[in-house]
Amino acid sequence: MVAMRKTKLVLTLVGRVINEAVSFIVFSVLDLVDFILCFVYKVADFFIEAEWKPCYCSSSKEAITGSGKILVSEQGESKIVCLSSTKLQLEEISDTLYTRPSLLSEVSKLSMKEIKKGTARSTFSVNSTIVEMLQGKIGGQHLHPIPRWSDCDCKFCTSWTSNCKETLFVKTDGPREYKGQEDVLFIHGFISSSAFWTETLFPNFSSAAKSSFRLFAIDLLGFGRSPKPTDSMYTLREHLEIIERSVLEPNKVKSFHIVAHSLGCILALALAVKHPSSIKSLTLLAPPYYPIPKGEQATQYVMRRVAPRRVWPVIAFGASIACWYEHISRTICLLICKNHRFVEFLTKLITRNRIRTFLLEGFFCHTHNAAWHTLHNIICGTAGKMEKYLDAVRDNLKCDVNLFHGKDDELIPVECSYNVQSKIPRARVKVIDKKDHITIVVGRQRAFARELENIWRNSSRG
Repeated sequence: MVAMRKTKLVLTLVGRVINEAVSFIVFSVLDLVDFILCFVYKVADFFIEAEWKPCYCSSSKEAITGSGKILVSEQGESKIVCLSSTKLQLEEISDTLYTRPSLLSEVSKLSMKEIKKGTARSTFSVNSTIVEMLQGKIGGQHLHPIPRWSDCDCKFCTSWTSNCKETLFVKTDGPREYKGQEDVLFIHGFISSSAFWTETLFPNFSSAAKSSFRLFAIDLLGFGRSPKPTDSMYTLREHLEIIERSVLEPNKVKSFHIVAHSLGCILALALAVKHPSSIKSLTLLAPPYYPIPKGEQATQYVMRRVAPRRVWPVIAFGASIACWYEHISRTICLLICKNHRFVEFLTKLITRNRIRTFLLEGFFCHTHNAAWHTLHNIICGTAGKMEKYLDAVRDNLKCDVNLFHGKDDELIPVECSYNVQSKIPRARVKVIDKKDHITIVVGRQRAFARELENIWRNSSRG
């Protein structure tokens, strides 16, 4: 037995050394490839410049054009607020980890004194006919940016442009007429969609639950069928505001339960802190919380934990590509997401349509811009805020907190849920054997649906 243990220990050490050596070589090559692709995309973006296409909307009061963004007041006054097709949101820069060079270059053109004094000006002629169109006097047109040339422009991916209101895609279930039932908000994880919930849990909820709870599953900003604005930085503020505008306000949600997975857990905590008196229960699946050691820079530390720059396990390698290599990940989106219809067809053909492809749909239907900025500005960029959010939930909220984690999760380790519990002692942690980051729901949806129903009922009684 002792000899076997020593042999196993030696093999483990050898495996680690090999993994580190191969990772060093592979990522050194990837550094060079990403640098070359950076130049290629700079040239391509310069020569293949995205234009704007109109979509009709009578309620619109703004438009984005190739020259800038024009706001039109009720009195018909037009005001130029941005000098390029990229929004110049100065108040958002402090809330982001990563900003595009084009955005910073626009800021650098203006002196900080001019920005503070509000004296920075840029003039160009605005056709009166365009102003009338913006006011809804001529057809009530609203201009939406088309995706970048490297993004998919199919009807599924751009369906949001035909919507008069720039709100998230929301899949609802439960009673049609609201008669005091309770509400539940489902928030999916990174590179996913509302189908993660609607194709698994929704069909397995009991009739009693569907008659007692209104269920709202959203596609987050930039994913699924929700808007994918090319000028957005996908900050925490943007995500929260559009969730409120799409679900809470139009449906008059007063109090609600939240069920969130992975990235969605960060948004769930932020919503809970923003609406402390409205939260009835928090159910978090694989929350990405890493306590920041003293002296460490929060965002960089979380980036190294989430994306450790290793080739094994495979999911860690994929996370490293998505997190550290902007142009390589854009190339992957160009090859897969832009051609997702062909990839989906090929998958169904190979598997003879024996597997459900809703997970592939969620993985493919996003833009690189949305994925890149959401990853850096939410998962990594909010690292320094997570501890404050958890303290606020512990001290200011009285709702139940339940944590679920797959024991075999190689992307977000089980210790993250226990880290949350250490900050919120009343939180209950349940570790599911032989389940990973995805199969914690997929494959056990019936059992998990029953667990959620029990959580909601107990919270309502309390």
